Amino acid sequence: MPNGNFETLLLVFVAVTGLAVLLQAVILLALFLTLRKTAKALNDQMDELRTTVLPAVTEAKDLLSRVGPKVDSIVADVAKLTSDMRAQSADLQLSATDILERVRRQTSRIDAMLSSALDKVDRAGGLVSDAVNAPLRQVHAIAAALKAGLSALRSKP
Repeated sequence: MPNGNFETLLLVFVAVTGLAVLLQAVILLALFLTLRKTAKALNDQMDELRTTVLPAVTEAKDLLSRVGPKVDSIVADVAKLTSDMRAQSADLQLSATDILERVRRQTSRIDAMLSSALDKVDRAGGLVSDAVNAPLRQVHAIAAALKAGLSALRSKP
């Protein structure tokens, strides 16, 4: 009977192994069905995405092909404008520097002229003051002398 026990044990082992293989097959079948369902849903979403995104991409491409030359033209115009503005700015700066130098020279000349004129006016004022004050001092001296003389004559009894 030890042989019968071994056969029973072998039969149980084969049955358990068969059940394990059958369980694996069921799990693999479930995985396969789930993956197939997921792949189909993914395909449907990709198709929907293609139908909605592809027209937008096509329109964007058409827009870029129409606008591209205009943008190139605008960029070229801006570059030319920038170059012209730099040249005019350099000319303007040169003119401004020249004008400022002329203004400095004229200011220096006017300053010298005004200083000379004011010095002459000051000198003339001094001469006029001396010319007026000298006779006034003499008149004042004569008046003081007369007053002193009159005072002296009055005070003699």
